[in-house]
Amino acid sequence: MLITYLRAMNWLQGRCEKGQTLVEYAMIILLVAILLILALTVLKDTISSTFSRISSSIPSS
Repeated sequence: MLITYLRAMNWLQGRCEKGQTLVEYAMIILLVAILLILALTVLKDTISSTFSRISSSIPSS
C-alpha cells in the first residue's frame, strides 16, 4: 500500500513540474518576443535606410 502511495505521489509531482516547465518556457518566449519587437521598433529607421542603401547600390538589369 505504501509503495502505491509513493508511486502516486511521485507521478503527481512529476506532472506539476512538467506544467511549471511549460509556463517557464512560455514566459521566456514572451520575453524574447517583447524584446525583439522593442528592438525592431527602435531600430526601424536604421534598418530601413540600410536596406534602401543596399537596394540602390545593386545595379538593375
